[in-house]
Parts: sequence; C-alpha cells; structure tokens
Amino acid sequence: MPDATLPPPARQALSVFSEVFGGRTPKLLAMAPGRVNVIGDHVDYNDGFVLPAAIGFNACVAAAPRGDGCVRVRAVSFQETGEFSLADLRPTARLRPAWLNYPAGMAWSLREDGFDLTGADMVLASDVPIGNALSSSAAVEVAVGTALRRLAGLELTGKRLAQLAQRAENDFVGMNCGIMDQFISVLAEPGHLMLLDCLSLAYDLIAVPADAVLVIGNTKASRSLVDSAYNERRAQCDEGLASLRIGHSHVSGWRDLELADLEPLRTGGRDVLYRRARHVVTEIQRTRDTAACLEDGRLDEAGTHMFASHESLRDDYEVSSPALDRMVALMMSSPGCFGARLTGAGFAGCAVALVAKGAEQDMADLLVREFPDAHYPVPDVYVSEASAGARVLGPGDW
Repeated sequence: MPDATLPPPARQALSVFSEVFGGRTPKLLAMAPGRVNVIGDHVDYNDGFVLPAAIGFNACVAAAPRGDGCVRVRAVSFQETGEFSLADLRPTARLRPAWLNYPAGMAWSLREDGFDLTGADMVLASDVPIGNALSSSAAVEVAVGTALRRLAGLELTGKRLAQLAQRAENDFVGMNCGIMDQFISVLAEPGHLMLLDCLSLAYDLIAVPADAVLVIGNTKASRSLVDSAYNERRAQCDEGLASLRIGHSHVSGWRDLELADLEPLRTGGRDVLYRRARHVVTEIQRTRDTAACLEDGRLDEAGTHMFASHESLRDDYEVSSPALDRMVALMMSSPGCFGARLTGAGFAGCAVALVAKGAEQDMADLLVREFPDAHYPVPDVYVSEASAGARVLGPGDW
C-alpha cells in the first residue's frame, strides 16, 4: 500500500498501476503542482512580471519504461487509457481521447529539442481542478515531462523543462499561453511566491507573510481556454504593440511604455486596443509593487493593488464574469480580507484573496453561505500554503 502521507492522487496512481498494466510495478512517481497567481494576469505572454505560488494540488504520474517506443497512459479522472508512438507524434494530428494531447505534446516537445526518450507506461491522477484557472494542464505537462526526463536519464534544467512544457501547450495543444504556469510548477519553493520576469526568466522568491494566507474561491464555472477569447486578447496585444512601435525604435516591448505613450491608440479611435494596452502597462507595475509590499509587510497596500488588478481585468481587459465579480465582492466584504481578484485567464474559474491569518475560515463560511443563488452553485473554497514544485520519488519513498 502507498504511504498514507502521499497526496491522494499519488496514492491513486500507484494503487492502480499494476492492475492497469498487467502486474507491472512503477519505477518512479513524478508530481507537479497547480498554481494560483496572486497578481500579474495576461502579462506573462507580454513579457511582464507575474507573482504566482504553487498550491497543494498535484498532477501525479506513476511510470515504468517500455522498450518499444510506445507510451500508454491511463487517466484516472476519466477512466480512460490512450496511447501513442513517440516516432509518430506530429502537432497537426489531434489525438483521442482529447486529454492525451497534453502528455503527447510534452513527449513531442522533448523530442523536438533533440532528446531521446524511452517508451513508458503511465498512470496519471490529478486533484488540480480542471478548467478553473489553477493550471491543471501545466501540472500534467510538467509531471509527464518530469517522469520522461527521469526515465530517459536526460540532462535537462528545470528552466528548460518549463520552456518545453510551454511549447507543448502552444504548438501541440494549440493554447498560446505564456511561461508562468509551467515555470512555477517546475521551480516553486515551499512557503514562497515567485516574482518572475517573463522576459529574462530571472526570478526572486518572496516569502508569504507569516500573518497572511491565500484563500481561493472556485466559482465552478468551467471554460476551455482554447475555445475562449484568450487567443483574441493575445492578438490584440500584439496588434497594439506593433502600432505603438511605429516611429519609436526604442520600444522593444510593453515595459518600455508608460500610460502617456498609449495615447495614439486612444485618439486614433482604437479604444479596445487602448484599454488592452492600459491593462498590460499598469498590471506590470502593479505586480512589482505588490511584491515589494509583501516583502515589507504592507499587506493593506498589497491588497489594494490586488483589487485594482481585478478592476483592470474586468473593465480594460474584459475577462471577468458575473460569477467572478460576485466572488470577489464577497471576499472583499469579509473581515480580515486585504484584497481579492480573479486569478488566471478569467472568463470563469477562481478568485484569490489575501487574508489575515485566522480569518480564513470565516471567509470560507461566508462564501459557502452567500455565493450560491439561482444562478451559482455552492463554491469550493481552498486554503492552500505555497507548495513545492515538481519532484520525483522512487520505490523506497512509498
């Protein structure tokens, strides 16, 4: 029996492996966390700064090598098994079941970078909520990549693994996400947020203040980012930046711009592009300011930045929703709340609040009591410590 101290999805993956794969035993267990972004949304793909933390929900992969170049994956959540040949992977070929594209994309990305992989049998189990802005897909990609790296004995840095996981999602799955989700899933440290420069990939670890906790409220309104307006927002940012660069050779990216520099978009009748640009420029600065506030213990000020971020995402970037606005308003009304905002790409999913330690249960009770109505279900509420990034366990560890 797996060690009872392992996360539930880890125990699931280990428990069913032998049953699924004809009595075989796994050689390793790879785990990778989901994440919550405290501030800095829709700026990772705009070379900005983000401030995520890994959370205590994980995608877990129990794995053993195969010698035939085939990868078989059992997804516990879907009770389905899929397989693919490493030699036949192409980003234009959509695999079935659809979830198989995430493990396959990770394998393809590693091979595209010149790494020789071994085939594998895998059981994938995850408790990261799917489609709710907590990076369930990145957790799967990183867990699979971590398992494949160890099985093949690859010399591969955590930073490069994150970049290859991002490429898997961009070019194989078809989701034009930035680097944040995969980077924090690989390189997170317990008890810390990560202030990540998405241009240079340099980062600083910011300790979560001892007198504060993060509370996550899940509206349970799911969405598929690939089918949403996410890619449209990214294209609008690219269009706006290209326009602002005309005649300004010093402008290499958004962080070279201030609010006054955006006026040509507003006066030129391109109000949508102006508002998208205003969010990006102000969010980049807010994120850096929030990190500084947390380091100095200025929690009220950090919370003010968080709510300003929500207003910008709602009004300028237009990625909020009635459910998210309702969740944030209730969080802000709860005693001990410093600030709250939607987290992730938006449209649906989760909100995050910075809360005084000791007030988290009162907030959870309020959300469960007040959020539901004729339109909204009882939410899930999570209080999660900032957790560790991806890791691998061997048979002696379970």
